[in-house]
Amino acid sequence: MDSNDEIIYDSEGYIRIYKSGRAERFHGLEFVPPSSDPVTGVSSKDANVVPGVTARLYMPKLDSDKKLPILVHFHGGAFCMGSSFDPLAHNYITSLVARANVVAVSVNYRLAPENYLPAAYEDSYAALDWVLSHKNDGPEPWLTDHGDFTYVYTSGESSGANIAHHVAMYGGSKLCGAVLIHPYFLSSEKVESDEFNPALADKLVQLWKIVCPTTIGLDDPWINPLAADAPPLATLGCKRVLILVGGADTLRDRGRAYCEKLKESEWKGEVKYWEAPGKGHGFYVFEPKSELSEEQDKIIADFVNKM
Repeated sequence: MDSNDEIIYDSEGYIRIYKSGRAERFHGLEFVPPSSDPVTGVSSKDANVVPGVTARLYMPKLDSDKKLPILVHFHGGAFCMGSSFDPLAHNYITSLVARANVVAVSVNYRLAPENYLPAAYEDSYAALDWVLSHKNDGPEPWLTDHGDFTYVYTSGESSGANIAHHVAMYGGSKLCGAVLIHPYFLSSEKVESDEFNPALADKLVQLWKIVCPTTIGLDDPWINPLAADAPPLATLGCKRVLILVGGADTLRDRGRAYCEKLKESEWKGEVKYWEAPGKGHGFYVFEPKSELSEEQDKIIADFVNKM
């Protein structure tokens, strides 16, 4: 057998990665076209952001000429799975846009291992620049006509929340805030929530080293924003941050630590934290109508609409 065909990572039912950099994906492959949702009235359409990067835009049902907050969103999938166009991602953002009454841009960044990190970060920076370029004029009327550029938020789930943090650092004071949902952060220090699922915790470490082969390890600022060499959280340019975690999530304590360090830093903004009791990673995607899923959506909606 060719050594390049050696399997170096296998998550049954999700993804298999080979030494050559080839990947077989078994999840999140279905494409849902943009549409006008008959239940919520939310409309969506796709756009080219920069060469190789696309996005899906969402517009809620309009009942006035009032400008709306803008949510620049990054899907999850451990940097190597998912898209803005798969059913779970599309349905989640459709529901959130309806509840929060925002204009959303769901960024379809490049995935590893075909495009190793920092490709996803570079794509996401470019996507934010593209959105902000519409402040005075631009090709997308949903942004120019209906977006309030005083209230631009970056948001994401899991690895997307990791990206959202870095995009917030990049965007500085041009952003109003950030929403980090079940963020995928790691460090060399063990935490209590690692023990919720030790095998999964180990897999997350293994996967990080595959999607970012140039990493210096678990205290790389890309995966550990609290690392000694990471840009200080006090330099975060936005005014508000919301961190949401699952109480039974292996990554729970990473999100908690981020929240506490942000509070302890010299950052002068507002930080909010919410924990879904007894819930695991990404629970809201798989049970969108549950009481806690709806509560989480309401918390996000209230947060981005605080003027």
